[in-house]
Amino acid sequence: MSQDLIGAHLEQSLAALERASQDATLRATANEIAAAIVTALRSGNKLLIIGNGGSAADAQHIAAEIVGRYKQDRPGWAAIGLTTDTSALTSIANDYGFEQVFARQIEGLGLRGDVLLALSTSGRSPNILAALRSARKRGLVTIGFTGSKGQALGTLCDHLLVAPSDDTPVIQQIHLTIAHGICDEIEQTMMREASRK
Repeated sequence: MSQDLIGAHLEQSLAALERASQDATLRATANEIAAAIVTALRSGNKLLIIGNGGSAADAQHIAAEIVGRYKQDRPGWAAIGLTTDTSALTSIANDYGFEQVFARQIEGLGLRGDVLLALSTSGRSPNILAALRSARKRGLVTIGFTGSKGQALGTLCDHLLVAPSDDTPVIQQIHLTIAHGICDEIEQTMMREASRK
């Protein structure tokens, strides 16, 4: 007799999202992250986003929501997924090692006042840790998204959002759901400010 694996995954995802929605600390952190990104964008700075695997796809997805639009027609804002330039990724990995694929891009693109959003379900990926160290040296605001076993990432982050799960796919789902909420908050806040001018 086959198990209903899809149903089990949906139930596990729903339970984790319910834990996240009821976690006042997580929600407060998400609002602080939105405010930090608004401050950067308002000042003409940019959002840089990194991650590996599924989190790399989420990085470029989030960047697209900021540059293009989330729900409203409005000006584009500066966001870059550092996961998309295959020439940069492969040349840096070849010349300096895979651990430096994001740190080196931050050296070239990151400016004081920019924001680095680092997605790492484990909180232990060497290339993510190297990038956060590079960002801190350059004066970027550092934000980490991780899972329940990745809290050590917090030592390198100004803001750390911890998804209440230790299952990689569920962590990624929570990250993207919260990122969508953050995009909505950013867009509405920036548009309200623009309408007052």
